[in-house]
Amino acid sequence: MQIKLITVGKLKEKYLKDGIAEYSKRLSRFAKTEIIELADEKTPDKASAAQNKQILRKEGQRIQEKIGSRDYVIVLAIEGKQLASEDFAQKMSEITLSGYSNITFIIGGSLGLDEAIKQRANFKMSFGLLTLPHQLMRLVLVEQIYRAYMIQQGSPYHK
Repeated sequence: MQIKLITVGKLKEKYLKDGIAEYSKRLSRFAKTEIIELADEKTPDKASAAQNKQILRKEGQRIQEKIGSRDYVIVLAIEGKQLASEDFAQKMSEITLSGYSNITFIIGGSLGLDEAIKQRANFKMSFGLLTLPHQLMRLVLVEQIYRAYMIQQGSPYHK
């Protein structure tokens, strides 16, 4: 299994990098993990809706270039489906049983994701209605992927 995270924006905070590195290391026994950081577009102060749409389009083009044609794509979007950790573990298992060997997760930048990327997604997932920094979301997502594998193993990690 290959897990790919495509993220917009550079991660700067050491504590987040350390946490992601720790969970990526733990995940390595279940799947090969790759994290791709893409540059975010500079957003002018008081940008218009048209400017924001153009920024999302540019970021979306960069994301699209990194998605494999046979990847199962999960985007993180506020309008996506909320899952309990056990349900997420089940979803991951179903994806694998459906014949996919590459799962790509996408976290957009501060403006979110371009509609074209959302349309490409096989599944839209939400971690709730709270707004979280996209950098922090990376750590939360990697931990939840690890948790999903541990749930599948019947590990007490989830308790």
